[in-house]
Order: sequence, then C-alpha cells, then structure tokens
Amino acid sequence: MRYFITPRKFVFLLIGMVISVSCENELDLPEAGSRADTMPPEANFSATRDVNNFDIYTFSNLSTSATTYAWDYGDGNTSTTIDGQNQYAAEGVYTITLTASDALGMTSTFSSDIEVIEPEEPDAIIPVILEASFEDNSLPDGTGDGRDSWRNSDLGGVIQINTSSSVPDGGQAAKFPSDGSRIAYQEIEVTPNTDYTITYSYRLEGAGGEATVAILPGGGYTDLTVAQGAAIVEFTGSAEDYTLTTLDFNSGVSSTVSILIYNASVEARVDNFTAAVQ
Repeated sequence: MRYFITPRKFVFLLIGMVISVSCENELDLPEAGSRADTMPPEANFSATRDVNNFDIYTFSNLSTSATTYAWDYGDGNTSTTIDGQNQYAAEGVYTITLTASDALGMTSTFSSDIEVIEPEEPDAIIPVILEASFEDNSLPDGTGDGRDSWRNSDLGGVIQINTSSSVPDGGQAAKFPSDGSRIAYQEIEVTPNTDYTITYSYRLEGAGGEATVAILPGGGYTDLTVAQGAAIVEFTGSAEDYTLTTLDFNSGVSSTVSILIYNASVEARVDNFTAAVQ
C-alpha cells in the first residue's frame, strides 16, 4: 500500500520540525531578561597577632559578595570558617590564601604574607630603692630627710633616723623604737616573672627582740595585718651586730612589689638596701 503526503500535510510536518528544532535550541539560549553577575566576590582579609602568643594569628575576613570561604594558612592547615585562626609550629614567613566564592560559582583569591617570629625578651627592670641608706638629701632631686620615701601612715608611725653610732653605709640608718610603733614601707617597680635579690643590713640593740623585712606583691597596702600576711618572702632576725641579709624572690604577675620593715620588743636599726636581678 502506498501513502501520499498532500501539500497541506507537508506544510504541517515542516512546521512541526521547525518547532522541535527551536525547542531543542532554547536549552542553549539565556532566559529572557537574564544578565551577567554584576557583583562577583572579592576576597580580602587582615591578620592580627595574638598579644600573648607570638605564634597565634587571627584573620579577619573582609571579603564582599561571597557565601563560602576556603583558608590556606601556608603551613598545611586549612579551614572553611568565615574568619580564620591558626597557631604556627615554627618561626618563618607564611603565605596565607583566602578563596571566596558566591552562589553562582564565581571565585576570588587573595594572598598575604606574615612573619612568625618570637620577640626578644626585654631586659628586666633593676628596681630603684629611694633613700636606700636613709641618708639626707639622697633623693634624685637632691632633697629628702632619709625617710621621705618610706612613709605609710596607714601601716604605722614614721621611722626615726639613727646618727649616734656607726652604720654600714653613710652616716645614717633607720631606727625603730622598741615599742614596735614605727614601720618603713616603699613600693618599687619590677618586671613580672623575674627573679630578684634584695639585700640589707640590720641589728638589734639588745637581746629578746626581732626585726622583720618582708617583700609584698603589688602595693597600696593600708592594713598592717594584711600586709604582714601577704609576704612573698620575709626574714625575721635577732642579731645584735649589723648583719648583711639577702632576700631572694620572684615577682610573679606583679609589676610592683613593696618593702615592709617592722620590729618587736627591742630597738632595731636597718640600713643600706640594694636590689638586683638574679
């Protein structure tokens, strides 16, 4: 049996083929009203070293028009967090790279170098003890009565000055009456976590008494009992001849320590303080 296509049927068949081809081609054409990505991502960041740990860096993400992030910290460590942080195992120069991407698959990359280096430890402060030998006019400006730097009326009466007998240094020493009513107190600046040595000489004017020198953490003491109980280190002696004494201590977290001197029962003399880093 033979089939014949009439001119009318041929026209409809041709139209169908054109429509079919057109539909297939539409898959490769942009949608009506579509446009290019006008706000592609732009990667950027800043780096900050931790104030307490030279090997830890924090990276603040400054990228724009991005939704996902990939960090490469330059030492083999990576992350996908918004902001980054990394601790480096060794000193050196590291290249940090941030890749920022948006929802359309566009990416941007930004890199920057940091140098991880352990800072040198500053030289420790050598404490300055004012009027260390209780001499007149020994303050830095050439004034002072030998005890101005040792006053603290909250803790006890002002010390006396001894000039009636030989003293280890200069012509004067601190004098503490036998009733224990006088104290000497001075705050000095130190470097935290540093080993120090303070030396001084003391004597008692008879048997049965004692003289105490204590190093206290920090300063601002207003109660004698509290101050006595706070000592980092102290020495209580009863020698009747001038004896050179050494106090070793660590300053701990403090940038200030205080020297406290007091006595009991017998008149005491104290002189020639020095301070040094161990």
